[in-house]
Amino acid sequence: MARKPAVKPTPAEVEILGILWDRGPSTVREVHERLGADRSLGYTGALKLLQNMHAKGLVHRHQDGQAHIYEAREPARMKRQLLDDLMQRVFAGSASQLVLHLLEDEKATPQDIEEIRQMLAEHQRRSK
Repeated sequence: MARKPAVKPTPAEVEILGILWDRGPSTVREVHERLGADRSLGYTGALKLLQNMHAKGLVHRHQDGQAHIYEAREPARMKRQLLDDLMQRVFAGSASQLVLHLLEDEKATPQDIEEIRQMLAEHQRRSK
């Protein structure tokens, strides 16, 4: 069976996906409360966004009593898709330029850099 074409989420949908990735499965109210601190979006606006995301296949939805619980669908794949899109648009497809830019901003802690070194070493071992 052919896989559905990847759906590109809107910036507002990416913001909600970030909340779901951080919190895990959440009700509309929980998502709305997290959004409320950052922007002025009413409960019904948050509900409509989540309903649209469900229709697009970006989130799963199940009912728990009266509440609908929303959960990000395939978070690793979606993060990869968003990162690939950013890398193509901003860094002409260059992963090294993306990483160098992140490191140049000096936001990476020594622990982050050590973790990156370990990941690179593991990647090299698997590639042999």
